[in-house]
Amino acid sequence: MLLDPFKGEGFTLNSLTAAINNILYTPTVIAESGLFQSAGISTLDVSIESDGKTVGLVAVQPRNAPPQVVLGDKRNIRTLKVPHLPERATIMADEVQGVRAFGSESQAMAINTVRDERLAKMKRQIEYTIESHRLAAIMGSYYDAAGNVSSLFTEFGVAQTTVNMGLTTASTKVRIKVQEVIDAVELALDGLAFSGIKVYCGATFWKNLIEHDALKQTVLNWNAAADLRNDPRNPISFGGLSFERYRGTSVVKIPDNEAYAVPMGVTDLFITRFAPANYWETVNTIGVPYYAKVEPMEMNKGVNIEAQSNPLNLCTRPAAIIKLTEA
Repeated sequence: MLLDPFKGEGFTLNSLTAAINNILYTPTVIAESGLFQSAGISTLDVSIESDGKTVGLVAVQPRNAPPQVVLGDKRNIRTLKVPHLPERATIMADEVQGVRAFGSESQAMAINTVRDERLAKMKRQIEYTIESHRLAAIMGSYYDAAGNVSSLFTEFGVAQTTVNMGLTTASTKVRIKVQEVIDAVELALDGLAFSGIKVYCGATFWKNLIEHDALKQTVLNWNAAADLRNDPRNPISFGGLSFERYRGTSVVKIPDNEAYAVPMGVTDLFITRFAPANYWETVNTIGVPYYAKVEPMEMNKGVNIEAQSNPLNLCTRPAAIIKLTEA
């Protein structure tokens, strides 16, 4: 009897999900930064509460357990649906034609290799999408379940502070502008400790920053100035801020003339919550970052593989994210 590799252990929900979660992720700026604290949830939506400054999660409680106490009359709670990111791929039988020797099971190994290649590509595309969602969160927005971008500031009546850096004016005292940014972050955090401030810059903002006379006079005397002169893409520190050019794409990017200052070391400032997949086997389970599942094609000519992720990415203190403009 010939081996049917599509029914082997490598094509169960558990094995496919384990395989896609074990694939090394494609490096991205936000993913590498460690800004977002990730966790799984067992529901398809997340309740968040706002008091005018902070947007926080509402704890999920067992039925009949004491509910979370909501203090004051200025808070409001809203429920956000978790976005669903599914992808499909196919592996046709002809793709491994001629691999298996008669009486051997090497065809299974060949199919698993093709399977892992498909899963890796699907995962890279999902990660690219999650990166775009996280970048939106850094700029004060979130993706809803319909794929629309909505403003957290509008949703919860939180105001964003904007600092005009004056980088297009040679006489601008950039250090004073930097201090304005630091003051704005401290005010928004209301005494909450932070370890530093990272500024993600758009392309034009970055160019005007590194070419401004005020910055050159300071940075060129810095030990790492040689690196900056050789490669203008390297991050730089100035006045207590760490500036970094966000290398995006034509779709996923920070607007050219803008930058966003993010306080570092603040617990759960940025969060990612993964909901479970829409399969029978995953109902009421804690979500994981990626899922994959397979089903046979008609006449067993191949298989369809589905990969998905269900992430909601949020900033819990959007007022602490300061928008910088170059003018």
